[in-house]
Amino acid sequence: MKDEINTPPLTGVYVYGLFLEGAAWSKTHSRLTESKQKILFDPMPVLHISATSSNESTVGSSKIMFYICPIYKKPKRTDRTFIATVNLRTNVTPETWTLRGCCLLCDTK
Repeated sequence: MKDEINTPPLTGVYVYGLFLEGAAWSKTHSRLTESKQKILFDPMPVLHISATSSNESTVGSSKIMFYICPIYKKPKRTDRTFIATVNLRTNVTPETWTLRGCCLLCDTK
């Protein structure tokens, strides 16, 4: 959580204040899970984001599956509100979250 972080990371940045739409985040298992009924936006814990080159990508190289989740500024998803993508762990196929329209949002209004 945000209050537990006292020092900056050696590489990258810590990001907080994002919301998941179309899924929820399991804090105990650290992966995407089914969203709860009647909850549209699930707050994400602090993310440690750093850049990697395309040669260093580890997505799909192990048994852990990742969903390449887009981040948008607003709920209106266009190329003008798109920011970047992050890899989020999942225990189901990534296509499941794609079909549900799962994304991270900076603002829910």
